[in-house]
Amino acid sequence: MPIVGPSRLDEVVAALEAGEVVAIPTDTVYGLAARADLPAAVLAMIALKSREPRQPIAVLFDDITDIEPYARATDAFDRLSQHWPGPLTLVTEARPGAVEGLAVADDGTIGVRQPDDALTRRVLRAAGGVLAVSSANRSGQPAATSADEVAAVFGEHLLILDGGPRRTLAASTVVDVTSESPRILREGPLTAERLGIEPPHA
Repeated sequence: MPIVGPSRLDEVVAALEAGEVVAIPTDTVYGLAARADLPAAVLAMIALKSREPRQPIAVLFDDITDIEPYARATDAFDRLSQHWPGPLTLVTEARPGAVEGLAVADDGTIGVRQPDDALTRRVLRAAGGVLAVSSANRSGQPAATSADEVAAVFGEHLLILDGGPRRTLAASTVVDVTSESPRILREGPLTAERLGIEPPHA
């Protein structure tokens, strides 16, 4: 399938609404994206990545009100969400029935993020506000940072939205905010010091 530019955003949104997996740029790396409310689409994305089905998938959103049906806020969530938009995924308790359970981990949590990229936010708005997104790579391989890199791995399988090269080589920092003592699950561009929390393995 082709690489398309922002002028053909409507094609990308149509593919998402049809239950297809697409590739989009984010503020960190390129990601595979699917409608979070379409279980078959999320499963297709997991299969493309050769990823374990029960690994949680992050939900990217345009406006924080978009995720109210899916994620419960805590004091730690509210405090760290001040760093949005940006490369920060917050893992919090999912609301009952959130996104058919496919973006929800076995422990009942969900990871959510507001990206700091105008094109990504345009896609999210046009697609209803939220999408399930995972880095555009086969499981265990480096994430793609350009449309051409995505095409080299997945080109025959999906439509790719070209937003130019990404400015970082790191996926987002992931923080568990299910308790009042936030815990870093994956180190990324936002450090523990910048977030004002205890560093991992401290």
